[in-house]
Amino acid sequence: MQHKVLFVEDELDLGNVVKQYLQLMDLDVDWHTNAEDAFSAFEDNINGYDLLMIDIQLPGVDGFELARKFSQRNRHTPFLFLTARNEKKDRLLGLGLGADDYISKPFDIDELVLRIRNIIRRNKPAEVQTKTPGSDLRIGDIILHKDLFKISIGKSSEKGSLTPREMELLEFLFRHRNTVLKREDILVQLWGENDYFLGRSLDVFISRLRKLIVNSTRVKIENVYGVGFIFSVQE
Repeated sequence: MQHKVLFVEDELDLGNVVKQYLQLMDLDVDWHTNAEDAFSAFEDNINGYDLLMIDIQLPGVDGFELARKFSQRNRHTPFLFLTARNEKKDRLLGLGLGADDYISKPFDIDELVLRIRNIIRRNKPAEVQTKTPGSDLRIGDIILHKDLFKISIGKSSEKGSLTPREMELLEFLFRHRNTVLKREDILVQLWGENDYFLGRSLDVFISRLRKLIVNSTRVKIENVYGVGFIFSVQE
C-alpha cells in the first residue's frame, strides 16, 4: 500500500526535489507551498494522510500554527517539522505540539525517507486499534477507550483525549506496571531507538499522561531518579 504524505514547503526548488525523491521511494506526496492550500487539502481528505510534513517558516501562518489547526481537526495524524532554525525553544515548542520529529535543514534526503517510514510504521498499531470496537482497557480506576483515543477516571463521564503515541505509551506502561522501567528500554521497545529527540518526546508524553490521570486514586507515574519510571497500579 502506498502511503500518502501532505508536504508543506514554500521553497520551490527544495519542494520539487523532495517531492520527486519521495515519489521515487514509493510515497504519494501532496505538496503545497502555503498553509491555506495545505489546510484546504487536509479538510478535503481529513483521514487520508499517513503523515504531515510541515515547514515552519511559511508565508502568513507559520508551521507551528498550521500544526495546531491540523491537530484540532484530526489529532491522530502524525506530523514532523522541517526548519532552517535549530533553536532549542523551537524544538521544545514542536515537541509540545506533539510532533513526531523535528528535522533541521539542510538534511540528508535518505535520512528523511527513513524517518518518514519509521513514523508511519510506529503509528500503524494505533490505526489498527481505532477499527477495533469494544476495545476498552481497565487500568486501576482508569478506563482506556482505545477505539476513541480517550481515557476516563472511575465513573466520571468526562473523557480526556490521547494522541496515538500517548495511548501506545500508556498501554506499554500498564503491561509493565509496578516495575522499574528504564528510559532507554521504553524508547527502544516502543519506538525502535534511543535518541535526544525521542527522549524529550517521552518527557512530554509522561507529563501529559500525569495531568490526565491526576484525579486517579489508584494509578500514578513515579520518577526513579537517573533511571526511569514506575507505573504504579493498585489492583
